Amino acid sequence: MTLNYISAAEAASLIKHGYNIGLSGFTPAGTAKAVTAELAKIAEAEHAAGRPFQIGIFTGASTGDSCDGVLSRAKAIRYRAPYTTNTDFRKAVNNGEISYNDIHLSQMAQELRYGFMGKVDVAIIEACEVTEDGKIYLTAAGGIAPTVCRLADKIIVELNAAHSKAAMGLHDVYEPLDPPCRREIPIYKPSDRIGSTYIQVDPKKIVGVVETNWPDEARSFAASDPLTDQIGRNVADFLVADMKRGIIPPTFLPLQSGVGNIANAVLSALGHEKTIPAFEMYTEVIQNSVIGLIREGRIKFGSACSLTVTNDCLQGIYDDMHFFRDKLVLRPSEISNSPEVVRRLGIISINTAIEADIYGNVNSTHIGGTRMMNGIGGSGDFTRNAYISIFTCPSVAKEGRISAIVPMVSHHDHSEHDVNVIVTEQGVADLRGKSPKERAQAIIEHCVHPDYKNILWDYLKLTDGKAQTPHAIQAALGMHAELAKSGDMRNTDWSLYA
Repeated sequence: MTLNYISAAEAASLIKHGYNIGLSGFTPAGTAKAVTAELAKIAEAEHAAGRPFQIGIFTGASTGDSCDGVLSRAKAIRYRAPYTTNTDFRKAVNNGEISYNDIHLSQMAQELRYGFMGKVDVAIIEACEVTEDGKIYLTAAGGIAPTVCRLADKIIVELNAAHSKAAMGLHDVYEPLDPPCRREIPIYKPSDRIGSTYIQVDPKKIVGVVETNWPDEARSFAASDPLTDQIGRNVADFLVADMKRGIIPPTFLPLQSGVGNIANAVLSALGHEKTIPAFEMYTEVIQNSVIGLIREGRIKFGSACSLTVTNDCLQGIYDDMHFFRDKLVLRPSEISNSPEVVRRLGIISINTAIEADIYGNVNSTHIGGTRMMNGIGGSGDFTRNAYISIFTCPSVAKEGRISAIVPMVSHHDHSEHDVNVIVTEQGVADLRGKSPKERAQAIIEHCVHPDYKNILWDYLKLTDGKAQTPHAIQAALGMHAELAKSGDMRNTDWSLYA
């Protein structure tokens, strides 16, 4: 079959009001760009003419401004799932303009297959190569691309020359069977490959190939600073101590790490801690710091869903693919984040909290309990199933006006049952084997900023102390209430609740 090469505008015209589209990519890496940018223009024109134009969007995770950004500004999104990081999208969600479904990333593909979210009308897939017999070779991410390709009535391929054909072979494309036919996912070490290097589709479904040359809209993260470096050092020291105690095998265990400057600082500290042997990663995203550690021989192998790296770093990988070929693999998100595989491999998970409470419950999604930040991402996939689950955060935010440790989280994403360790720049609270009261003592003593220690000890005095999990319910969100009132949690006055 001869492929039909069309413009991005022609491809966008195939998408109608009310359609649901499925996108490749995971973070801005590997996501469609040209067609969604043209869709925003269609939406603006239709709205100017007094006609409705909105679509549903299914993705692997966040996208770039050429998708979430332009479509949000054009008011073209009716529904969107899952994780996102775009500022304009976030504003629209918190203004009630978009129906946003924040779900675990490992569940996105399967919930589409189960029919929970409706039909996938069109899949838009970024590729470094596509063949006339329907082989699609992805670029810098796996995401939910295999599933949306199979479910969609039509497929549009963005053939992006900004991605080298050296990416061919980087992927391990595998979809599990659905119940009641599902079997184990046969990954027993991070480097195992179980699928193919491409997505095979019926070539008749490919309605158009759009040639582009559009680099990934890579996000840059703030450089490490003394605070993030101290958090990284605290994590490294804790894991070294656990290894010396025999809790962690002397060969170490695979790591999962979230995205951002704290994650980079943690990985840097672990990579340069010579007591820890060279290790592997089984994670969602690979950042620049991981690539550097692979080059240095400190990370032996990286299994992920996406290369969330800067464009110069990505080009360096493509240029040195002879070196990276046996050191990297990219998987679909339901495999990279599979709870089954995470539990089997004994992953040490390290994720970032917005806030934690004194009993170890974690909020990783909402500001003040009501305003969405980005979403839960894959943190829950790893946290509940990890060998050791760690959450990191600075002890305070906004120049000390906000404490990251509070009596009760304002929104609950990860329960005390799943959180093993909390780390701030102040120290480490090991919650394993502790009762709620013991957890509260460890967290206040080791993780809370000095400005807030007495405030939290005084909160506990409001309780009768006899309950399994002592709370003064009338005061549990008192620090949040004070922040809303005066802008500074340090002004909390518990006498108002006595």
